[in-house]
Parts: sequence; structure tokens; C-alpha cells
Amino acid sequence: MSVACVHKQDDQKVSISSSDPDATVLANTLYVHLKDLMSKGIMFGHQDDLAYGVNWKYEDGRSDVKDITGEYPAVFGWELGHLEIDAPANLDSVPFNKMKEFIRKGFEMGSVITISWHLNNPLNGGSAWDPDPKTVESILPGGEKHDVYKEWLDKVAAFVNDLVAEDGQLIPVIFRPFHEWNGSWFWWGKDHCSASDFKALWKFTVSYLRDEKNIHHLLYAFNSDKFYSEEEYMERYPGDEWVDLVGFDIYQREMDNEEYVKVLDTMLTNLEHLAKKRNKVPALTEFGGVNTDSTWWTKTFLPVLKKHKVSYVLGWRNAGLKNNGELEYYVPYKGDVSENDFREFYKDSITLFQTDLLKEKIYK
Repeated sequence: MSVACVHKQDDQKVSISSSDPDATVLANTLYVHLKDLMSKGIMFGHQDDLAYGVNWKYEDGRSDVKDITGEYPAVFGWELGHLEIDAPANLDSVPFNKMKEFIRKGFEMGSVITISWHLNNPLNGGSAWDPDPKTVESILPGGEKHDVYKEWLDKVAAFVNDLVAEDGQLIPVIFRPFHEWNGSWFWWGKDHCSASDFKALWKFTVSYLRDEKNIHHLLYAFNSDKFYSEEEYMERYPGDEWVDLVGFDIYQREMDNEEYVKVLDTMLTNLEHLAKKRNKVPALTEFGGVNTDSTWWTKTFLPVLKKHKVSYVLGWRNAGLKNNGELEYYVPYKGDVSENDFREFYKDSITLFQTDLLKEKIYK
């Protein structure tokens, strides 16, 4: 059942419903709230937040975000990579059975669920980071690995169909496949397939899940890496009927704060413009800053966010200690140099966390 709701945006009434004409009521209700809530603030999200953090794993109810702020994120991110090869855990070692529990818990809290998929290379058997210029072509209809890809999609369908709430309803999920498509590091990246083949892959994926597998509780997020113009972003855009959210990923890495602010500001401006033009929901689908900067959250990141309206921002995972002895984390943890600053970021009226969403009743 498709539900189109009417709300005000820039003093004009705008009707919005998801790209799926048969979307579940919950999926469409979530979609409407994603857009409506942009007038109140920006939801904060974190990848793998309930599963682990810096120096801990699988402690019931724990979260690095909650350790500092006293509450959970508004958005929980999860990852399906290795589901396609029947592994018991994903590529970041989160068991899929635990992930389902975390997703149900997040939904019952009233938070938003988003899932990415770093799927292996179906042509050469390597990881998502093992490109081959023939991979995308090989999994399109008529390709030598097309049936393999359909089997992988069957596993995704089975997983999301098992995401059932306490009341028996299917939990709506923002599904984010083939992200950072304008980079070269994944096998679906722009250097490894044509724009037409990428669009065909996106359309087939959505159509197969929606029309063949009757999956109607997914919202589809299309996101780039760094981009410099609307024209560049739209080069691989599959069409409005195949997309619900538009976004991008941005990590500060080698950029200083000034450059990061400039790039982020430009990208958000372009994203907002194209989202408004196409009546889609904009989001900062992944980000990471500088962990050694004790005021990064309020002095660098927050001022840029306050200039824009996007649905949510998702900080990447707090993987913890790596084999090389370095700490990998993108959201502060208790005792971190930016702990106090992140608490101030949390207190700002523009940032929305789990209790804010609970009040908004985004699934009602």
C-alpha cells in the first residue's frame, strides 16, 4: 500500500511517497518523517553502534555514543557484506543473528535503520575491493554470473524479510548498495564499468528485490563519494523511480579543517539542490573527521551542518585497535580527547538523537 502524505516545505505543500508503489505503510511513514524532520534538525547516526566500540564488544545495551551522551543515536547503520557467501558473520565480524537482534532493538527504540552492502566480487571471487572491468557486465541479465548475483539477492531478501517487529510488521530499512560509485576502489566504481551498465545494475537490483522477491519495506539510498558538481553526481543516477534517498560519503583524511569545511559545504549545497529538484531525501551517508582535534565536533563539523538541511549524518564504525596498533574510530568514546566536545555537539538543538525520534513517533 502506498501512502502519500502532504507536508509543508518552503511554504509550499509537497506530496512525497517512496519510489515503490507498493511500499508498506511503515516504509512510507518513515520516508515522510525523514523529510519532515529536516525542519527540526539533523539525525545523528553511527555504524555498528550497538555491537562494539573502542575496547569493548557485545556488552548488552552499551554504545560509545550512549557512554558519552546518555542516549543512543537516532540512526543505526549495519553491513551485509559476506551474507552473500553464507558466512555466519559479516566482513566486520558481526554475526548476522546478532545483527538482526540489534536491528529489532533499534527499531523498537524508535530509531532509523540503514544497511550497506560491501558484497564480494562475483566474477573473480575477491572482495568488494578487488575490481575487474567485466564484473558489472557479468552480473547483468545475460551475463555469465547473473544467476549467481540473483542467488545473492535472494539471501538479502531472506535477511530483510526476517526483520520483523514485535507486532509482526516488517521493519523498514534504508538499503544502501553500491555506494561510493564514483570512486575506483570497489568493483562497481566508475573506472570499472560504464555509466549505462551501472544504471542497469542498480535498476535490476531494485526491480528484482521489489518485483520478483516482493520486498516492499526497503527505501533505496544512492550515494557517491566526494563529488564536485550536480552534473557529476547525476551521471550515474538511475532515475527517480529507482531512488528514495540521495547522499554522499566524506572522510577528512588528509584535508585540514578549512579545506574539509569548504568541500563539505559545497557538496551539501549541491546535494540539497538536486534532492529538492527531484523530491528526494538528502543524507550524509558516511563521514569521518579528525580524532586528535578536541573541538572538531563543535568548531568544524557543526557550523557546516547548521547551514544545511539534510535528514541524517552517519559516523562510521568504531573498530577499535587495529593490527598495526592504531585506534580506528569515527565517533568519540569515553575518555577520548573530544568527549566533552561531542557532548556539546549532542546538546545542540540541531542534532537529533534517539529520544528525539521517540517523541516524534516516526513510525506512526
